[in-house]
Amino acid sequence: MGKQINVSLIGNPNTGKTSVFNQLTGLNQQVGNYPGITVEKKEGVCKLPRGLKAHILDLPGTYSLNASSLDENVVIELLLNKNDRDFPDVAVVVSDVENLKRNLLLFTQIKDLEIPTILVINMADRMVRKGITLDIGILEAKLNTKIALVSARKNTGIEELKEMILNYRQISTEPCLHASIMDPEYFERLRKAFPNQSLYKLWLVITQDVNFGNVNRHSLDNGNSFHTKSNSDLKRLQQKETILRYQFINGLLKEGLKVDLKSATDLRIRLDRILTHRVWGYVIFFMVLLIIFQAIYNWSSYPMDFIDTTFASLSEWTRNIMPAGPFTNLISEGIIPGLGGIVIFIPQIAFLFFFISLLEESGYMSRVVFLMDRIMRRFGLSGKSVVPLVSGTACAIPAVMAARNIENWKERLITILVVPFTTCSARLPVYLIIIALVIPDESFLGFNLQGLTLMILYLIGFGTALVSAWILNKILNIKSKSYFVIEMPNYKLPMVKNVAINVVEKTKSFVLGAGKIILAISIILWVLASYGPGDGFNNAEEIVTSKYNPEQEPETNLEEKIASYKLEHSYIGILGKAIEPAVTPLGYDWKIGIAIVSSFAAREVFVGTLATIYSVGSDEEETIKNRMAAEVNPILGGPLFTFASGISLLLFYAFAMQCMSTLAIVKKETNTWKWPILQLVIMSAFAYLVALIAFQVLK
Repeated sequence: MGKQINVSLIGNPNTGKTSVFNQLTGLNQQVGNYPGITVEKKEGVCKLPRGLKAHILDLPGTYSLNASSLDENVVIELLLNKNDRDFPDVAVVVSDVENLKRNLLLFTQIKDLEIPTILVINMADRMVRKGITLDIGILEAKLNTKIALVSARKNTGIEELKEMILNYRQISTEPCLHASIMDPEYFERLRKAFPNQSLYKLWLVITQDVNFGNVNRHSLDNGNSFHTKSNSDLKRLQQKETILRYQFINGLLKEGLKVDLKSATDLRIRLDRILTHRVWGYVIFFMVLLIIFQAIYNWSSYPMDFIDTTFASLSEWTRNIMPAGPFTNLISEGIIPGLGGIVIFIPQIAFLFFFISLLEESGYMSRVVFLMDRIMRRFGLSGKSVVPLVSGTACAIPAVMAARNIENWKERLITILVVPFTTCSARLPVYLIIIALVIPDESFLGFNLQGLTLMILYLIGFGTALVSAWILNKILNIKSKSYFVIEMPNYKLPMVKNVAINVVEKTKSFVLGAGKIILAISIILWVLASYGPGDGFNNAEEIVTSKYNPEQEPETNLEEKIASYKLEHSYIGILGKAIEPAVTPLGYDWKIGIAIVSSFAAREVFVGTLATIYSVGSDEEETIKNRMAAEVNPILGGPLFTFASGISLLLFYAFAMQCMSTLAIVKKETNTWKWPILQLVIMSAFAYLVALIAFQVLK
C-alpha cells in the first residue's frame, strides 16, 4: 500500500463526475491534453486516510465501452493497457441517482474487465424530493461491489468514498454479468486461442478495433486457431450484449430501487417547454446573451483599466529606478508590456468562463445546444458551436477554449478555425477611429450611419464564420462520426466550488499556455521597433533636432518627432517600407503597413502605433483622428483616409488574423502549428483580396 493509488473516475456525461473530482482533489489538480490528441486530461491528487495519497484521473464522459468518439476511445484504451502509467488500481464509476438504469450499463462493462470497481451514486440529496429509495445491501451483493452514496453538492459521502478507495483490494473483481453467455461456443474458442488473456478485453479488441498488449484485431484475424466473425455478426452480438445487460439491470433495480412518483415534481417538464420552444427559446437565449455580454463588457472594463494602468506605472517606475540602458529598456518597454498583454485578457476570460460555468452547472446550456443544433447543423457545425461563436464577440481566445465542449473532432476543429471571424472587442478601437474618419455622422431612417456601419461589420463577421464553416465541412477530409446526443440534465443551482475551480483552471491554462508565446513575440516586436541599422536610426536625435524650430513648436513635439523618426528607420520601419508596394494597392502607405505589422501582437495596437508614427500622444483620440484625416496619400495625392481606403481597412481587419494570442491558443488546442499557420495564411490572403477589391472598386 506504499505506492500512490491510481484511481480512474468514469461515468456518463452529466452524472456529476466533475463535482466528485473537485471534492476529492480541490485545487490539487491540473489540466492538459493526452499526448498527440486534443482530448482534455484532468488529473489531481487526493489525500486519503492514514497519510496516503491517490492520483485521480477524471476520464472523459462516456455512455458505454462501445466507442463512438475520440473521448470514449481514450477511456477504452486506458482500461485495456496495464502498462500505461495511469492504468487504474481501482475504477470509480459515478452514476446519477435519477438515471441509474442507463448509468449501470457502463458499470457492468467495466466490471467485466476484472478491475476493482466502486459504484458512486451521486446526487443523493435529491432522493427525498424525487421519491427515491435504495436498498444498498441488495445492490452491492448483485453488483459484486462497494457503493458510496454521495452528494457532491453537500459534500456528504466523500469520506466514505475515500475509505473505499483506500481499501480497494477488498473489492471483488468478479464480473456481475459474464458477457460470454451471449455466445458460449464463440467465447470458448476465443478462450482456447488466447488462454492467458481476459475474455472481455479480447471482445473489445475485436469490436472496437483497439489494441492491448501484443494483441490487436489483425493478430486475432490472422491466428491459425481462431477466426473472428463478420462485421454484421459482431454488430448483432453487440446488440445482444446490450440487451442482456439491460435485462440484468432491470431485474436488479426491481429489487434495489423504489420510486414514489407522487413525490416527484414536473417543474423540469414545464421549464423545458419554454426554454426549448421554437420561438420563445430563441428569444430567451438572445436575452441571456445580451445580459452576459453587457456584464462582461461592463465588469471587465474596471479590472482591465486597472491592469493597464498598473503595468504602465510599473514600466515607468522600472525606467526611473533602474540605470538607463538597453537592459532597462527591454524590461520596461518589452517584458513588462508583454506581461501586461497577457494579464489584461484575464478579466474577460474569467468572466466569460464564470457565466459559461453558471449556464452549464444550472443545466441550461444543454437546452441551448439542443435549440441551436437545427440551425448550426446546416453549416457543418454542432449546436455546441454556438457558444464559442457568440463568445468570440468578447474575445476569440476564451471562445476557442470554449470549443472543448464539442466532442466531434471535425466540428470542434471547424469551430476553432472560424471563430476569429466573429468581431471581437479588440477590433473596436480600429473600427471606431476608421468609421469616424470615413463615415459621415448623419442619420438614415432615424439610425446613425456610423452605428449602422459598426453593426454591419459584426454581421459580416458572423456571416463569414458560418459560410467558412460550410466550406470547411465540404473540403476537410476528416473521418469523424457525428452523433448528436445531448443529455438534458436536471435543473439545479450551480455549485460555487465547481464554478470557482473551472474559472481558475481555464484562466490558468491560458496564462501558462498561450502566455509564453505572447510574451516571446512581444519581445521580438519590441526589439524590431527599438533598434535599426545605419545613421538614420542611430543619429535620429541629431537629425530631427537640426530641423527643429523651438519658436514654432513646443518641446513635446520634438520628443514625438524623434520617436517617430526612429520608428521609421527601425527594423520594423524598414519592414514597413519594404511592404509598402504590397499595401499601396489597398490605399495604404508605409505607416499603415507598420501599424498592420505591429498590430499582429494585438489588433488594438493599430491605433497606438499610428499615434506614435504621426507624432501624436495617444491620450487624445480626437487629435489622432485629426492628424490621420490630414494625412496625404503619397502616391495618389489627396487625403490618405478616403471612403475607399477606410472601407478597405475596415474589411481587412474584419477578416485578417491579426492576433498572435489567438494563434497561440489555437496551437495549444489543436496540438500542432499546422492549423494556426493555415488560419493565418488563408485569413490574411482573404482579407487582402477583399480589401484590394473594395479599394479598387470604390476609389
